[in-house]
Amino acid sequence: MTLPAKNLLAEEASPYLQQHSGNPVHWRAWSPAALDEARTSDRPILLSVGYAACHWCHVMAHESFENDDVAAVMNRLFVNIKVDREERPDIDQIYMAALSSMGEQGGWPLTMFLTPDGKPFWGGTYFPREPRYGRPGFIQVMEAVDKAWREKRASLNQSADGLTGHVEARLAGSHAKASLDRGTLTDLAGSIDGMIDRDLGGLRGAPKFPNAPFMLTLWLSWLRDGDAAHRDAVLLSLEQMLSGGIYDHVGGGLSRYSTDAEWLVPHFEKMLYDNAELVRFCNWAYAASGNHLFRIRIEETIDWLLREMRVDGGAFAASLDADSDGEEGLFYTWSREEIETALGNDSALFFRHFTLSSPHGWEGKPVIHQSRAQQAQSVADRDRLIPLKAKLLSTRAERVRPGLDAKTLTDWNGLMIAALAEAGRSLARPDWIDAAAKAFAHIDAAGRDGRLPHSMLGARKLFPALSSDYAAMTNAAISLFEATGEWNFVDRARNFIEQLDRWHADADKTGYYLTASDSTDVPIRIRGDVDEAIPSATSQIIEALTRLASVTGDLALHDRAWTVAEHAAGRAAQQAYGQAGIVNACAMAIEPLKLVLVDNPASPALIPVANRSPDPRRVDSVVAIGSDTNRPLLPGGMLPPTDKPGAWLCTGQVCLPVVTEPEALEKLLRRA
Repeated sequence: MTLPAKNLLAEEASPYLQQHSGNPVHWRAWSPAALDEARTSDRPILLSVGYAACHWCHVMAHESFENDDVAAVMNRLFVNIKVDREERPDIDQIYMAALSSMGEQGGWPLTMFLTPDGKPFWGGTYFPREPRYGRPGFIQVMEAVDKAWREKRASLNQSADGLTGHVEARLAGSHAKASLDRGTLTDLAGSIDGMIDRDLGGLRGAPKFPNAPFMLTLWLSWLRDGDAAHRDAVLLSLEQMLSGGIYDHVGGGLSRYSTDAEWLVPHFEKMLYDNAELVRFCNWAYAASGNHLFRIRIEETIDWLLREMRVDGGAFAASLDADSDGEEGLFYTWSREEIETALGNDSALFFRHFTLSSPHGWEGKPVIHQSRAQQAQSVADRDRLIPLKAKLLSTRAERVRPGLDAKTLTDWNGLMIAALAEAGRSLARPDWIDAAAKAFAHIDAAGRDGRLPHSMLGARKLFPALSSDYAAMTNAAISLFEATGEWNFVDRARNFIEQLDRWHADADKTGYYLTASDSTDVPIRIRGDVDEAIPSATSQIIEALTRLASVTGDLALHDRAWTVAEHAAGRAAQQAYGQAGIVNACAMAIEPLKLVLVDNPASPALIPVANRSPDPRRVDSVVAIGSDTNRPLLPGGMLPPTDKPGAWLCTGQVCLPVVTEPEALEKLLRRA
């Protein structure tokens, strides 16, 4: 079929696609109809992949996609397809892997040229309209691709076949399973430790990303093996990024990454997943160190989340843009004069605790950050600084706001729901747990025929869910169960795993595909093994299966988690990068921890000890004294007696002797 010769993005559910609905380019969303148009017209596909908060995506849009001359070339030579990578990570990962296989550096916008049947033959990232930055102009690129397509089509088709086969082997292939080896985590932690910036935290060099999967490897190494240097590397990294400009010192929340090695100047977009990971790591760090900085940053970040990121129904938006009024970071940056005007006589107090910097090459207003000494002092002086920040926040609210990508992504929300529930437990904030439960209920209720959507924007829903959605929501359900004791969350977790099995399991029941079996528009059905900004789908699945097996005492489910982990480990051994998530999940599957607490919920003695000792390896079940139903099984099928308080800590199928005193439980959990 041939779709209308016009832009078709206006009715899409993605704000990113809607941003391009006014372009003179005849954009189509990725769909069977768009792919059929390319085959019918025998024209190659120009695929452009990005996301709403992507700065360089905006630059290329303004330079090229809004330009009539550029659009005329695009419309004449190609079928033009625009993809939101957050809506379709399955499509993005395929073509990003193809670009990497060509020896090119990845990133967004991703610009790929495909045969009419969707096979990649050449690509890049950002192309300027006119030649500069050592890059050819976009019209030059398109005309060169067209010339090659007309004159060397057989060669390009052969190259596309080979590249597609390579990508399929890499992203969808099967390898022999590997024995789950305790030493794999130790080896990976040692390798990561060698890359840590001992002065500034994070990995050496620039740009600097939070890199949650690597940080979790180090944290698990400390928890399991007692390597204090790995704990300290994570604490240092957190402290440094939380003092830098990558953290929003006025409004709370973390930007996606810093462009420099000092965590100073970020690309100012704020992503839901980064802040979910920040809340989780700060929660663990506060428990381990007692440093109130981490508690304060949790509170500030959740305040930002509930103030700026909640959408109708109580779930959370995907991201905030980097740009406002056409300038990156304009909403977040301040001149000294602006701060003095807003704060008056209090500005001197502010500048004792914060610094404004404009590093070399930065063209905007200065960025607020702190030295480590200022950060430590601001913790001590927090009560004096709260009204100052409130004044600046009020002043900032009058500025042109950055764009909000209000779509609700199920997997990203699952990460944040779990983080909120866990922080609510640790810091005794039932309002956070309630917010997590409300978001969970909204997404759960949006299902159709028992299946979750992957993305929602108002009444518009994108089905079917990805495997990462079911895994993240399973983990969220278990975290809510831990926080509330309500067994209906365990029932929902079971249902999510049933849907995962039905639609995503491979034929041999050794693992799962990212896309559902009835997805009709994917050229390759990939596994989802590779970490991106969040842990891979496969790693989240292993964690979900392991945690649900621990809660329920279901040995068959534990065996399935083990099988999936073994085969994932075999595939991970063949990959060069992006496997930390699988290694971390396998380490949790090898030695899952389960804590069963019998206590009086009205006047608990043991529950608060567990709540203030969070451990990503552990699942907690609370039983009220006197209960005779909904008691979690101890290993061996035993039910815990409920006539008096007690706590059982189990590793796999082995439990330590019951402890009954809070001090004894505190020591046990610290030692574990």
